[in-house]
Amino acid sequence: MLDHELINRTLSTAMSTGGDFAEVFVEDKRSSSAVLDDGRVEELTSGRDRGAGVRVVVGDTTGFAHTADLSEAGLRSAAEAAATAARGGGGGAKTIAVSPIEVARRAPARIPPEDVAKATKVGLLTLANEAARSEGAAISQVSARYGDSRRRILVANSDGLLAEDDQVRTLFSVSCVATGDTGLQTGRESTGRTVGFELFEETDVEDMGRRAAQRAITKLAARPAPSGAIPVVVGPGGGGVLFHEACGHGLEADLIAKGASVFANRIGDEVASPLVTLIDDGTMAGEWGHFAIDDEGRPAAHNVLIQDGVLTDYMWDQLRARKEGRPSSGNGRRQSYQHLPMVRMTNTYITAGQDDPADIIAATDHGVYVAQLGGGQVNTATGDFVFGMTEAYLIENGEIAEPIREGNLIGNGPEVLTRIDMLGDDFQMGSPGTCGKDGQGVPVGDGTPTLRVTSLTVGGTAA
Repeated sequence: MLDHELINRTLSTAMSTGGDFAEVFVEDKRSSSAVLDDGRVEELTSGRDRGAGVRVVVGDTTGFAHTADLSEAGLRSAAEAAATAARGGGGGAKTIAVSPIEVARRAPARIPPEDVAKATKVGLLTLANEAARSEGAAISQVSARYGDSRRRILVANSDGLLAEDDQVRTLFSVSCVATGDTGLQTGRESTGRTVGFELFEETDVEDMGRRAAQRAITKLAARPAPSGAIPVVVGPGGGGVLFHEACGHGLEADLIAKGASVFANRIGDEVASPLVTLIDDGTMAGEWGHFAIDDEGRPAAHNVLIQDGVLTDYMWDQLRARKEGRPSSGNGRRQSYQHLPMVRMTNTYITAGQDDPADIIAATDHGVYVAQLGGGQVNTATGDFVFGMTEAYLIENGEIAEPIREGNLIGNGPEVLTRIDMLGDDFQMGSPGTCGKDGQGVPVGDGTPTLRVTSLTVGGTAA
């Protein structure tokens, strides 16, 4: 992406005032999207964003500057600004020589999305829209969205590292609104992979449209959710976001260092049911949070965070790992070249157990089955969370019964981990997501098998 000698000179400038560490991050990102709403194309966009961020660290102080000017003068100015921010004044120079590192490259996108005509992409939206509306007159609104991106990055630093990656992602979603006597109800289906347009060789967008519509129509007959502490069964894939938010963030090393996590200073402790093994894995080929290197140039890794209920490690970025004298776990991520990296999850999931999912339902006399969770909030310092249920059903006499609506799950992340008493053998990854933290968003995946929590508070409206 840039001449290596230019990178060397930029790093030398960044280190010239006596920095302890310097880094250059270069990004070239192209993206396109299309949105169809009520049968009309409301949005058809494409864009490109290209630039570099320079980071200089002196002791505990970090200086950072970014620029869209990738000329030598532009990079030098950014390096000087970052160095000045990290340490005003000083002198001397340090020569930097970077060399490429070997990383496990994934197969390139077989069908680059930028080579596909916009009309073809819009055609997918039309197919999903027509399929959704064919499910019945109750469907009053359909919105379908297509998106793709190609993100090329280069990372070099004063330790001599030089690494590059080429990340292609493709996304498709359908949202439906059904209208009935109980008002408006919604249904949604989405898919996203770190692949090219070949995604649609394995994805039937018409089936997605029908399933989204059926979900909305089913909820028209839903009864209000119950209230109180009851057993909750979480379906495969759909509940992964609960563990991402309620537990995953608390295992990020920056929050640990700030004392803002209930998991601080608990390595080696039993923090979950012995059934639970929690993993964060950026190497999962094709998944939404997959990459070859993180945004600090470190290879993606398979990181076991909780093993058989015991906390074994946290997630680490480069700077916090350096302070602890250990390697990064490949979890340094940033939204763009205009942002500093921080500790972030990739694909976070609970591994499969040995129970038959049907046996888990049958063993639950009364409770709630959650097929999909929506947005939520979590306090990482306490682990307390609230999540909305976007698709859920009553469990009565060991069978899935009526659909329910207007309910939240309320609980505490560490307590939920200890209350998992059955774990299915049907692991699935859930829908693609964007994780927000400190104003930055990055693509992430999450997943679970079917599992049962012996007691969770359901905040419903039923008397």
